[in-house]
Amino acid sequence: MKELTPQAWKDIVLPGSRVFIGSGAAVPFAVVESMLQQSGHYHDVELTHIHTIGEMPWIDKKYDSSLRTNTFFLTPSIQEAVAAGRADYTPCPLSDVPTLFGGHLLPVDVALIHVSPPDKYGCVSLGVSVDVVKAAIKAARIVVAQINPSMPHTGKSAQISTDKIHYFLEAEQALPTLDWQSPRAAQVVAAQYAAQLIEDGSTIQAGLGNTPQAVLMALKKHRHLGIHTGLFSDAMRELMQCGAVDNSMKQYHVGRATCSNFIGSKQLYDFAENNKTIEMRPSDWVGNVNRIRKNHKMVAIHGAYEVDLTGQVVRDSRGHLFYGGMGSTQDFIRGASYSKGGHPLIVLTSMSDDGQHSRIVAGFKPGSGVNTGRGDVHYVITEYGIARLRGRSIRERVLNMVEVAHPDYREKLLADAHHWGWIPKFYNIAPKHITDACEDHANSKSLNFKGRRFTFRPLKASDTRSLQEFFYSHDKETISMRYGHVKDRMSNESAYKLTSIDQSVDLAFALFEENTQRQQIAAIARFYQDPSGQSAEVAFMVGENRRRLGLSRFLLGELACVAKNRGIKKFWASVLKRNKAMAALFISFGADKKSYFGEDSDEFTIDVEQLLTSIHQEKSKTADPNS
Repeated sequence: MKELTPQAWKDIVLPGSRVFIGSGAAVPFAVVESMLQQSGHYHDVELTHIHTIGEMPWIDKKYDSSLRTNTFFLTPSIQEAVAAGRADYTPCPLSDVPTLFGGHLLPVDVALIHVSPPDKYGCVSLGVSVDVVKAAIKAARIVVAQINPSMPHTGKSAQISTDKIHYFLEAEQALPTLDWQSPRAAQVVAAQYAAQLIEDGSTIQAGLGNTPQAVLMALKKHRHLGIHTGLFSDAMRELMQCGAVDNSMKQYHVGRATCSNFIGSKQLYDFAENNKTIEMRPSDWVGNVNRIRKNHKMVAIHGAYEVDLTGQVVRDSRGHLFYGGMGSTQDFIRGASYSKGGHPLIVLTSMSDDGQHSRIVAGFKPGSGVNTGRGDVHYVITEYGIARLRGRSIRERVLNMVEVAHPDYREKLLADAHHWGWIPKFYNIAPKHITDACEDHANSKSLNFKGRRFTFRPLKASDTRSLQEFFYSHDKETISMRYGHVKDRMSNESAYKLTSIDQSVDLAFALFEENTQRQQIAAIARFYQDPSGQSAEVAFMVGENRRRLGLSRFLLGELACVAKNRGIKKFWASVLKRNKAMAALFISFGADKKSYFGEDSDEFTIDVEQLLTSIHQEKSKTADPNS
């Protein structure tokens, strides 16, 4: 290991060399600056790197005659150079980059790396970036290292022997930091939806971008989470510090978080210093699909630039303009989908950052590249809800994706879907969600009834097939009590009309049970507002194997909450005389009952305010420890 001198560069960087520059927060800026000072001696040298933070002096135009950059990830600075034809972009999953370096496709001649001072055993630490650096070191003819006391020691897997370093330059510099932006309101809501899908005991991974990081911030009340990721961020640090992550339920490398690099604040880098609960591994190890899938309930959280109505995801381009990179999205989306109980999540806001364009589109701009195919996408989440795409037809996908799009674009999206023949013509109503003051009811939430977990949310047009399945699951007696006669069919068009009501006028709530990632309707409650606006008819239907759990009682209370906000004073219902359970429900809340001679049903009327008071009293008793 020799000390680097300016004169040494003529022997290090030969004509036509490929030079690797260290990654993320571990760019060896002092070594790079020393190299650039000798750029007049270089000919046709290629610089290559993945995602980096901090300035990129090597892409200055003055170096164009001797240096050209080939990047695997586009930050804004390098993006401009690529768009101008002054630099190159190679799309490639991070897990495949080490193979390129060590093979014949992109062999590395020189590796510029950033390390800690050596320990007493003659080993230095790669610190905050292991990712593809080890592969570059192994492949390179010459390794040049910046030795920096500010670089943390990050465990045995991040160590290399000083025997592998040919030249060194001692230079103390603060590591570059990345301040994650505070999430916008839409990102916070989308993150809350995503958090509902993540169970305690899950192992998580999140990609670059403010929206995936917002999802991590929404997990602080979760417990026994694990981490298997490429990027380890400040949000992950906070999850470990607050106790949400303890890695105790991982099936692979139990008790330790695994990652490839740290990018964030100085507090994060201090947290990484000799942290025995975190193990660093290269990108090809961390991104190996067979390793990822070993952890049960593996959750991959990734953003997107656009998603089309069929579920295709664009990430590394905006039309013909390249942006960002492939990163580890493909590997973790696939790994999570193969994991037992795993969830691959695509989380984005419904509108572009400038508020000018919908991110849910019928078709992509010419030149856009699909980063994740529709067959790999299970969930797409925006601030308007969760689109569940796995196992769904194009028709179902289109309806669900329209529902999570911004309301201003839904009619246009439906029109485009009609144009392409993706949905029948009778699917012609743009979804209208709950817009009144009882805002909480417009969102989904998880609930437990006697130990069984349900999701509560408004019924949507994308539930058309689920409603048909719910209808056909009942026996004739149940159907007769609900409809007043034996109804033997619910067509697709009939089901669509029942699911696509204007929720700002009438109302339809449902409780769902999860069954292998598909939601099955357990119970439905509706009200239909009378012309006066002062009263509404209510109706219920509960699955035969979900009765006596209190579902109807709960749903009646939720209907009443919205009804009060809309100025509805009375609920009424016609109940068959043999429907003892429904009659008992209304009577328990003080409903007035009227019977008419010769009729096979009774009419019940209940005051909405009185109903809510009764429910509030019931909840107060339940909350009382002496009750």
